[in-house]
Amino acid sequence: MAEFTVPALRVVHAVVGTGSFTAAAELLGYTQSAISRQVAAAESAAGTPLFVRKARGVEATRAGEAVARRAAAVLAELDALGRELAALADPLAEQVTLGAFPTATWSLIPKAMAALSAEHPALAVELHEASSPALLRQMRAGGVDVAVIAVGQGLPDYDLHDLHTERLTTGGMGIVAVPKNHRLAGRSRVSVEDLSGEPWIVGTGPRGDPQFGAWPTLREPRIVHRIRDWNARLGFVAAGLGIATVPRIAVSGLPAEIAAVEVDDPAYSGRITLTVTRSEPSPGQRVVVAALRAAAASV
Repeated sequence: MAEFTVPALRVVHAVVGTGSFTAAAELLGYTQSAISRQVAAAESAAGTPLFVRKARGVEATRAGEAVARRAAAVLAELDALGRELAALADPLAEQVTLGAFPTATWSLIPKAMAALSAEHPALAVELHEASSPALLRQMRAGGVDVAVIAVGQGLPDYDLHDLHTERLTTGGMGIVAVPKNHRLAGRSRVSVEDLSGEPWIVGTGPRGDPQFGAWPTLREPRIVHRIRDWNARLGFVAAGLGIATVPRIAVSGLPAEIAAVEVDDPAYSGRITLTVTRSEPSPGQRVVVAALRAAAASV
């Protein structure tokens, strides 16, 4: 008795999914004759027709639907086996805990993790979100392997003397987020004087955690809302209830209803985004830092 082969199962699954031999051939990169041969082999193994030929395409019989359903499970297991074997052969088969401050997770971290998943499937990266000082405490306690933190004007002078750091970005808070219909939304750059009198939506949270407040050199800012959650904060901005400062690395993650405007402020030196590891990072940790560096160059 003939047995099902993997190519035959793959073809049956593709034909049922696309509804035609021609479309299945395009999907799999096979010739039309190769598709026909594999379908014939599958029907021989099944002992019954799997498809009914129609004027336009084909229709699966009940047997064809059953084979396609089981084929999906078999092919998924084979794909999983391939990934597992690749992982076993990958020298970077380790787990890395990556910590980042909240706004770094909008764009920078997802881009880096997507690249790592594609290039190093054996490297398991677990994300942990926290403030910069909390991440540094967790690193010294062994809970975080790679941290993405912010340093600069208006932030604490963190003790980094025994840690390895790399710069990812500069000028991390040179942006204000305004509603799309705001008077400043059409401008690429504004002055601090342009921000005078604007209502501000600022952050709040545990004592000791840095927060994004009103523009740092603005005198007597008018703060109308203090909100802990970033999604809620941006929702208030989008609704026209105020404006907010955001880091430059987060601009690509802003909602469509919000415009980002650069602030020209000679009195403000900005903030820098760093990666922090222990003095001798593992191979996996070095790869994570390299992915973050590449991602930062594109945001």
